[in-house]
Amino acid sequence: MRCGPLGTPVPAYRRRMAAYRPVPPTSPSFWRSPLRGPRLTALLGVVLLAGITLLFVTGLLSYAAYNPDLAGGVNDQTPEKGLLGFYLFSWPTGPRWLYRLTQGVHVTLGVVLVPVLLAKLWSVIPKLFRMPPARSAGDALERLSLLLLVGGALFEFVTGLLNVQLAYLFPGSFYRLHFYGAWVFIGAFVAHVVLRLPRTVRALRERTDPAAQDDETGLVAVRPDRPTVSRRGALGLVGAGSLLLLVTTAGQSVGGWWRRTALLAPHGGADPGGGPNGFQINKSAAAVGIRAQDTGADWRLTVEGGGRRVRLSRAELLRLPQHAAALPIACVEGWSTDDQLWSGVRLRELAALVGLGDRPPGVLVESLQLHGAFRRAALSGSQVRDPRSLLALRVGGAELSRDHGYPARIIVPAAPGVLNTKWVARLSFGEG
Repeated sequence: MRCGPLGTPVPAYRRRMAAYRPVPPTSPSFWRSPLRGPRLTALLGVVLLAGITLLFVTGLLSYAAYNPDLAGGVNDQTPEKGLLGFYLFSWPTGPRWLYRLTQGVHVTLGVVLVPVLLAKLWSVIPKLFRMPPARSAGDALERLSLLLLVGGALFEFVTGLLNVQLAYLFPGSFYRLHFYGAWVFIGAFVAHVVLRLPRTVRALRERTDPAAQDDETGLVAVRPDRPTVSRRGALGLVGAGSLLLLVTTAGQSVGGWWRRTALLAPHGGADPGGGPNGFQINKSAAAVGIRAQDTGADWRLTVEGGGRRVRLSRAELLRLPQHAAALPIACVEGWSTDDQLWSGVRLRELAALVGLGDRPPGVLVESLQLHGAFRRAALSGSQVRDPRSLLALRVGGAELSRDHGYPARIIVPAAPGVLNTKWVARLSFGEG
């Protein structure tokens, strides 16, 4: 018998050397975790099925809240939406906390689902490396849906998390990228659910995963390592991670004492200062180039519509009937304020100054801000007519601070924060 080094028989030597060769990810023996299996994947999939469905619905509601079809699409950051805007409707003004709730759920749930998504991707990663890539037309369709699903999920979650952290690193508008990405992702998601639902139901009904030789899914390890944690323990770790993210994120939307716990939210636990103006802002006056002389004694509000125009100083606005409304501000990033007591002139009464008092139309609001998204925003007729919709001059009994929009800002119930325009310069009724 021929021998190798140190007198080892050649066949045994070859077997020993083969044990040290790196195994490629395309080999089933590369994946050795004993936790993977159809039941674990099915359990995580059910959680994601419920969570992602709610994410998609609240995301669509968030887009509808912008009333993107107003004034020729002034509010629309996705002008080529076409049929994808089939569901749009006129966003209501009540209840006042509507957008605060829907967007708070959307952002908080998106953050909370991150550990579940990562665990799900980990559980199915062997399928991404399976060779050959497709064994039939049906298998090819399933593989394509899986690739689109994984890519779409990563894209949507990453862009959403960056937006929450105010890290605008996108190669374009976040609204447009996130909107189209959501439709691509949800298409792949629906296709994947339809193709995988029978196997998911079967896996949930079975108490144990099949042996590797009987496994149709390719998830059970051929040569499993010894377990270091039970499958129930792994699920517990995923749940604990989601709970930790919930506790450190949700406070930015819940408000009150809970705001102190929002350690991962840029507007959550930060101290906005004291006094009536001591609540969260998104952009400061300095950040958008608002100078002291822009908001000084020479400032005038232009109100136009119906072929008429008036210009009002802040002192003249203060002499008009003043009304108050307790309303929150809620932003797309998921943060919101508690109800603040705003006071100022009703939008419908400003419309009456230019002869549009019976049933005032929508309005185009323009800010002193010269650059940036939503320096011009359109409000619908129903928003103008709501008695709580104000050109706010004061908050909490004090003058607005410059960062909160001095000399005047819009406040509208249930509207996204960007539609509550600050540093208002012009109101054009009939163009909303």
